[in-house]
Amino acid sequence: MKINLTKTKCVVIFICVSGLFSGIIAGVFFGLTRDLPQIRALESFIPSAVTRIYSSDKVLLAELFQEKRDPVPLKNIPSYLRKALVATEDRKFYEHSGVDIKAIFRAILKDIWAGEFVEGASTITQQLAKTLFLTPEKSLKRKTREALLAFQLERRYTKDEILKFYLNQVYFGSGAYGVESAARIYFNKSVSDLNLSECAMIAGLPKSPSRYSPLVNKELAIQRRGIVLKQMLDTDIITKKDFDQTVEEPFLKESKNTNSLKAPYFVEYIKKNLEKNIGPSRLYRGGLTVYTTLSYKLQQNGERAIENGLSALKKRMNQKKIKDPDPQAALVAVNVATGGILSMIGGEDFHKSPFNRAVSAKRQPGSAFKPIVFAYAVEKGYPQNQLILDAPIAYKTIVKGREWRPNNFSKKYMGEITLRKALTASKNIPAVRLIEKLKPKTIVKFARSMGIDSPLSANLSLALGTSEVTLLNLTSAYAVFPNRGNWIKPFGVWEVIDRRGRIIWRVKQHKKAVMSRAGAAVMTNILSGVVQEGTGKKAKKLRRPIAGKTGTTDQYKDALFIGFSPTVAAGVWTGRDISETLGNLETGARAALPIWIEFMRMTFDDKPIQYFDIPDDVTRTPINPVTGEILPGNHPDAVMALFKKGTEPRK
Repeated sequence: MKINLTKTKCVVIFICVSGLFSGIIAGVFFGLTRDLPQIRALESFIPSAVTRIYSSDKVLLAELFQEKRDPVPLKNIPSYLRKALVATEDRKFYEHSGVDIKAIFRAILKDIWAGEFVEGASTITQQLAKTLFLTPEKSLKRKTREALLAFQLERRYTKDEILKFYLNQVYFGSGAYGVESAARIYFNKSVSDLNLSECAMIAGLPKSPSRYSPLVNKELAIQRRGIVLKQMLDTDIITKKDFDQTVEEPFLKESKNTNSLKAPYFVEYIKKNLEKNIGPSRLYRGGLTVYTTLSYKLQQNGERAIENGLSALKKRMNQKKIKDPDPQAALVAVNVATGGILSMIGGEDFHKSPFNRAVSAKRQPGSAFKPIVFAYAVEKGYPQNQLILDAPIAYKTIVKGREWRPNNFSKKYMGEITLRKALTASKNIPAVRLIEKLKPKTIVKFARSMGIDSPLSANLSLALGTSEVTLLNLTSAYAVFPNRGNWIKPFGVWEVIDRRGRIIWRVKQHKKAVMSRAGAAVMTNILSGVVQEGTGKKAKKLRRPIAGKTGTTDQYKDALFIGFSPTVAAGVWTGRDISETLGNLETGARAALPIWIEFMRMTFDDKPIQYFDIPDDVTRTPINPVTGEILPGNHPDAVMALFKKGTEPRK
């Protein structure tokens, strides 16, 4: 009886211990698996991809990414690369079920002997599981979870599918995620174009991407490539002849410089707008295609024009012994008909100074603001032969006993002259008298309608350009004149397409009529006079229909030329960031106009001549530009002036 009781106790104890042990095992298993990621999510997993920005002439301007990754199908990846990676990272890949037991025991023994983690035994499947779902910490718990996930991956996907995920996902150093990005970063070519040597080098990178990157340590990368080639030889992937021909090859990168910045000021400008419109996450991870308005051909020409103009300006400043001659320049051009930005240069060198002077710098425009005042006068019915007095004048100020006495740049006065002559000769006194008649507040409102959104002081000196504006705003305001009186908000991006080819954003143009078509034609005619008979005569060499206005601020701190053809409006600013003089007589005509001329010449390249709009409700009359009197058309002093019907001069 005692014996039977003892057996019963033993059975009970065994059952209890077994239950307890099973419970512990189940608890540990549950603890390891309860928050494991769902493997089926991999089927809908969309990896972060590169967003590319293109110019209107199909030039790649920039790539945006958080992880530089370009997923490609397995068929596009060379057989050498696939086999080399398997031979190097996981020779039993096509035999095991996600975990290589022998490799694990071998690694455990080495780790125990060393007293720390010195050797890994992760298969390609385990590495993929870690990359996609886990942290890189070295712990027994993480390794166990990694193995469990690897088993699940092997149950759900084929070996080739797992290999494809791996090759497109893992890090290959120097910012490259996936083999396509690695091929482009290291060899400036697609992965499908890699040769044996290049495949072997990339296959050797996952072991230690930062250490073996050929851009970090070329010699170490070549040594690692040799190890991979030896493993390919040992597994009969390549022949001894292939090995001998390849193992001593130097690392060569194509001469094409993919890291050079193209139109960097413009790219930064549109990036800010894109972040607002589609969100930073989608922009930097979504693999989008961005089509912009920028003409890279014109952009390059603008950069050369800026370089040449600043070089000449620096030389003159040195001759004048100006201390630390460090002039800057900015250029922006827009398509008159659409408002699309064709070129944007925010400074001499983006690397030295990324501050965009074309859109962010607010500087006084000087006389380049006058056309806005004169345009409002034309809209109010003033004909261009209207006489206005060019003579000294004084105005009382709010300070008792003090007066403001504006002066002409030349310090000379012509008496009564036409509005046309006042603007083409850039006379200050007539501009002040005109804004006095029109009222400064009305000019502020009119300037707002033309896209000038910076603060404007409603006083008489506004006519002389004393309120600060941006170059982009002023240039888009000038575009109203050749665009039949319509203002269009300037923009840089036409549309954005996602990786599936769907349009996710497209520009909505903001267009409004701010002048009559006839008034715009009259203003264009007057500003053409600046080129033909005024301060912009240097531009006559272009021999095309063009118009514009110079601008110079006090002490020659800023020099501008804003002008346009029937299709392109462009503005150029030169000055110094510290707001000091460029040097005596460095006017808009001398410092800015040559840059504008060089840039605009390219806009006419191989294109037929186009003419400014002349609507039916204007008349053409030859006049004396100074007195406004009608002259015979063949008179040497005559200019062909446009007038709104009903305002033209009578004999």
